[in-house]
Amino acid sequence: MAGKQNSPLKLLLLAAENGALPGGKVGGMGDVIRDIPRALAALGHDVSVLVPGYQHFSHLPGATLETVLEVAFRNGSERVELWSLPADPAHPGVRCQVLEHPLLAPCGPGQIYCDDGPGRPFATDASKFALFCAAVATALRDGVLPWPDRVHLHDWHTALVPVLARFEPEFAALDELNFVYTIHNLALQGIRPLRDDDSALEAWFPRMRYDYAFVGDPRYPDCFNPMRAGIRLCHKVHAVSPTYAREIQGDAGEGLAEDLQQAQREGRLEGILNGCEYPQPGSAPVGFDALLAATRAELKRWQQGAAADCVAQAVLKVDRWRRRKRPSTLVTSVGRLTDQKVRLLRLPCPDGRSVLEHLLDRLGHRGLFLMLGSGAPELEAFFAAVSARTDNFVFLRGFSEPLSEKLYAGGDLFLMPSSFEPCGISQMLAMRAGQPCLVHAVGGLADTVRDGVNGFAFSGVDEADQARHLLQRFDQVLALRAAGGANWDRVCEAAAAARFKWTDVARAYQALLYQ
Repeated sequence: MAGKQNSPLKLLLLAAENGALPGGKVGGMGDVIRDIPRALAALGHDVSVLVPGYQHFSHLPGATLETVLEVAFRNGSERVELWSLPADPAHPGVRCQVLEHPLLAPCGPGQIYCDDGPGRPFATDASKFALFCAAVATALRDGVLPWPDRVHLHDWHTALVPVLARFEPEFAALDELNFVYTIHNLALQGIRPLRDDDSALEAWFPRMRYDYAFVGDPRYPDCFNPMRAGIRLCHKVHAVSPTYAREIQGDAGEGLAEDLQQAQREGRLEGILNGCEYPQPGSAPVGFDALLAATRAELKRWQQGAAADCVAQAVLKVDRWRRRKRPSTLVTSVGRLTDQKVRLLRLPCPDGRSVLEHLLDRLGHRGLFLMLGSGAPELEAFFAAVSARTDNFVFLRGFSEPLSEKLYAGGDLFLMPSSFEPCGISQMLAMRAGQPCLVHAVGGLADTVRDGVNGFAFSGVDEADQARHLLQRFDQVLALRAAGGANWDRVCEAAAAARFKWTDVARAYQALLYQ
């Protein structure tokens, strides 16, 4: 049996993102789809990765048109192109392909996700990914794609493939495939109406006779829930950390806890932590002067953009800090500004001031907090306002991969107070550079940061309790840092020594998901 489990497999990975391609990454999923295929190929598996082309990836140098598919969609047929991209010589066991059609780029070339606003959430994206899934099913049925031993689906964007396999007669042969489904973020489910909308299940596939028990949303009787369909129809369901796999069977279940509990009872649910790349040699420490110089250079580049006033303010604050001594404690943060990531910092304390403002009071005039991020406009406005009226907080509104790497390598304490966190990558990158993290002990943060050993953690029964514990733990961490010596050094060394290797993740996939 062991030999059979470890024999090479033909794996087909389907996703919305692929960080191996220029412009192919929006969030953590892009990192996973870049890194896990390489680790699986290193174990001897034949790995194909297929994503939408977004009218962009097919224009990359060396892209080759393989074939044109006639895909039944809505009440007609669409001609969808299958393109192959040049292999990476460093990873010859990974094949990258894309599907192209104008409907796969409704918001412009290269735009992976669209924002339809609260009135019609997911509408444009759902139609786009429905066509993508129909094209995948057509390519498999017609033998254009080699028949895989496992089809690994990532998040709601790809969940219509097993729906088509189960309920669309023309794809009945695909029901023999073995499907694996990874949940990157259960909070994003792609819910759309069943009917009476041009972005609805029955509009995309008007002849399909589906079973509502598998595809219907448990909270909204007239809606289709692709996340639920993936959970119900796939042979294995994977959450991206062990703690998150437990959490989503309870209060973090986002309406699907019962389906996940059933998957657990049936032995289909697995929690496997994502990994991190560890280049050789490791990241070199970044001095404070070099960090500020890099920050200023990036800000000057951004100053040509729409947020010029905010950037100009940040430049002035950085210049003031360049004339001062290195802060006693440099706190850093990097990430998307969403409620999930920063809601706790915005929470008002009993005196009406935010948790962030109380945290800055504790940090004091000799400390500095550098935050790099962008996202929801109301959150950007909140952080910009706090930055404008404080000396020890600099909000860098935007994103830069090189600058983020310097923040990971140059800070003393990385702050990640996510309300929930399926896995998280920022804490791994900070730890890799020897910067300990202060995190909310949820999901993958609880699985990577050990309080008092390689970092620091807080928890709480509700938001108010979490805010109190965050500030208390922050006080304790500042005291430990101020004391210096072996205790602080030991935590930093343990953070740098922690390893979450993709090779270990790939072996776990092999043993737990691909049996």
